Amino acid sequence: MESPELTFTLAYIVFSLCFVFTPTEFRSAGLTIQNLFSSWLGSEDVGFVQYHVRRTSITVLIHSALPLGYYMGMCIAAPENNLGYIHQVSDSWRAFLLLSLCFQLTSWTLVIYWSRHHWHNHPISRVLQAHIQPPHSSWGSVAASVNDEFRRIDKFATGAPGARVIVTDSWVLKVTTYHVYMALQSDCHVTVTESRQHQLSPDSTSPAQILTLRVHSINAAVRTFDIRLISTEYAELREKLHAPIRNSANVVIHQTMSELFLETFRAQVYLNQPYTLPSGQEVEPCIGCMQVPASTKLLRLCHAEGDDNESECQRCFCRPMWCLSCLGRWFASRQDQQRPETWLSSRVPCPTCRAKFCILDICVVH
Repeated sequence: MESPELTFTLAYIVFSLCFVFTPTEFRSAGLTIQNLFSSWLGSEDVGFVQYHVRRTSITVLIHSALPLGYYMGMCIAAPENNLGYIHQVSDSWRAFLLLSLCFQLTSWTLVIYWSRHHWHNHPISRVLQAHIQPPHSSWGSVAASVNDEFRRIDKFATGAPGARVIVTDSWVLKVTTYHVYMALQSDCHVTVTESRQHQLSPDSTSPAQILTLRVHSINAAVRTFDIRLISTEYAELREKLHAPIRNSANVVIHQTMSELFLETFRAQVYLNQPYTLPSGQEVEPCIGCMQVPASTKLLRLCHAEGDDNESECQRCFCRPMWCLSCLGRWFASRQDQQRPETWLSSRVPCPTCRAKFCILDICVVH
């Protein structure tokens, strides 16, 4: 093969791999299906299901056109081969062209079949049809439920565009290049099946632990699928996931320093004196997360030793405004991250009135 042919072939292979698997550089440059066809795809936030039905269909068409694009590009890169004249090309190039055209024609036939009866035959539509049960009477009603929950800001979402994991109040979703896997939380259970340690992580200088979780539904029509996430996101997933999570005996999940502190923080606070609300006072939602009721009250219960008034705790007159998790995260965020051994014994200002308190002053509201 001559130099122009070799150069174009290598460049096209690299381009095709990057276009299919989409590294960060391609996403930053806008060379993705989602960006190039954004006007036709619409908004994912407005219609999650409809967006991915269109996205997966156009992805199949574009990816199947890559072999034909190579042949057309070679016509320009190596004009001496006369690839534009089918009757003059070699048998191998003629066979490649025929296979490319068949591949493209098959993909168009498949997408046209999917689009019949308002995309009733699309694989995503078939997944939704498997979840038709009261109160949903059709797959369109199930799709509307998924769309509504995806628009909420409290969903859990992680992963690259080609392998996203989304957990809403009722659904566990895995978005891949050609498909979207779905499972109702009420019908599934999750098992941690594998753990891998990666020494290099693009988002952190420390090693990253990748967990593999298998989502299995009791609905026989729903396929089992695996989701992957970093171990530091496991605690957040567990809070959003109502389905039971089982852990294989040989999988050890590494926790971050902040997660370990929050566990110790909760255990210590539960040992403190509880606080009983005055009669007639109502508990308001936590102003940190607005998802759960406020469950903590700051009372000056400790007595600092010595005469250094700056180190002594102060009285806080705020009503219960924070849940235990949010207050624990606030407490940890105000610490010296290089000296975790001092976290439990330190004092921080109240997030509302700035009065200093320590962990002994935190009371659980009863």
